[in-house]
Amino acid sequence: MTLKLFNTLTGKLEEFVPQNPPYVKIYTCGVTVYDDSHVGHGRSLIVFDTFRRYLEHLGYKVKFVRNFTDVDDKIINRANKECKHFMEIADRYIARYYEDTEAIGVKPADVEPRVTDHIPEIIEIVQKLIDKGYAYATPEGNVYFSVERFKDYGKLSKRSIDELKAGARVEPGEDKKNPLDFALWKRSKAGEPAWESPWGEGRPGWHTECVAFVFKHLGESIDIHGGGLDLIFPHHENEIAQAEALTGKPFARYWMHNGLVIVNGQKMSKSLGNFVTLREIYTKYHPDVLRLLVLSVHYRSPLDFSWEKMENTKKVYERIRQAVEDFETLKGLQIYEDTEGGLHPLYNTIKETEEKFFKALSEDFKTQEALAAVMELVTEMNKVRNEAFKQKKVSKRTLEAYESAVNSIKNTLRNIFGLLEDVLPRCPVKEVVKKELEPASGVFDEELVNLLVEVRQLARQKKVFDIADLIRDRLKEKGIVLEDTPFGTKWKKMSS
Repeated sequence: MTLKLFNTLTGKLEEFVPQNPPYVKIYTCGVTVYDDSHVGHGRSLIVFDTFRRYLEHLGYKVKFVRNFTDVDDKIINRANKECKHFMEIADRYIARYYEDTEAIGVKPADVEPRVTDHIPEIIEIVQKLIDKGYAYATPEGNVYFSVERFKDYGKLSKRSIDELKAGARVEPGEDKKNPLDFALWKRSKAGEPAWESPWGEGRPGWHTECVAFVFKHLGESIDIHGGGLDLIFPHHENEIAQAEALTGKPFARYWMHNGLVIVNGQKMSKSLGNFVTLREIYTKYHPDVLRLLVLSVHYRSPLDFSWEKMENTKKVYERIRQAVEDFETLKGLQIYEDTEGGLHPLYNTIKETEEKFFKALSEDFKTQEALAAVMELVTEMNKVRNEAFKQKKVSKRTLEAYESAVNSIKNTLRNIFGLLEDVLPRCPVKEVVKKELEPASGVFDEELVNLLVEVRQLARQKKVFDIADLIRDRLKEKGIVLEDTPFGTKWKKMSS
């Protein structure tokens, strides 16, 4: 079945033809790790996780890359507020991100690069843009991309240079030539993270990191670039400008963007304070309920989140799960030989369901229509079940048909939608959540560990290495492992 996708770049529904079949290269923008992931992040994660699963089901060999932004103003601000090193903040929320994604059934990407691990690649891209005349360095140590030098700027967001100029302005402290120009390299302020570069100590601009990740891990041109609708402008527009200015090739053949999660008509975001974290969801509901809610709406449409919708989706999920579990109950009834010949009518419903399911997914990934087809099958299964319970017996013919229906649902929902990976409710990262909710036991004191790390650091500065080594060794005995990095000493608690 031909797969068609809506391409944001062309504004059209197009047949998906990868550059080098059966291989498919996908990049999606990841999270900035300064806080826990919320439902808005979760929607994008679930959409592209499911899409990746579907491509793999179709036989494609997918290489999937999703990044972490681990140096950013928001991370620095949080670090300053907590009096911690910015890398400690980033590491904390990357660890929690993995707990969250595992809980909601999102598979890890094949490569998950971090900005701080790719500084040389970013500097190289910035220098090449300067050399080709697309960027300029300022005396203050900043580097900007000259938007007017790239003639196709605005092609993704369908905005013209003149239209963009009307609302553009130079912020206080910026030294760029044109209000539309965007930062590739930013001079670091006192106390901020900084790396050496040809333009002085500084750090990358946000829009360059994804280009560096794609170039290094996927190549100069990829099949699909994805992300949330809010990233089209300026982030993805700026990625295209940099990448295509350097290579002259299409950065991505297809651009996929999922719609936003809204609450009471407003985008869910941390800046508005109207967000719900993934942890809050999966401590209250089976994580499959969130996946089902996300997939019950077309990926390009807005998703209006509410606890009422979660409750309604929970009922739908329980209905699907109950239909699967009922097979075991049916096997407990009196089983008899059916004299009626031919296939059971349920087999026709299974065939129709599968046809509708895959047709919907192949027409711009209409997960909501695919799920509707599954629910039609569930309805027919329930009719069969109810009749058997009424008669208190079931024929072998009926039992075989019901088992085939259960297997069909499991295969489609488990392998492609990431649902029903177990029939009984699972308790994702139960121990993690439990530890967060339990009062401190007194065995582990985070503040004391931080104090000892500071004392050890002071001992090392004073070259009192026997004391520094003693602190390290005694902490290790208590299950605390220290790691000295260029950005300071990090520690982690070993699993018991």
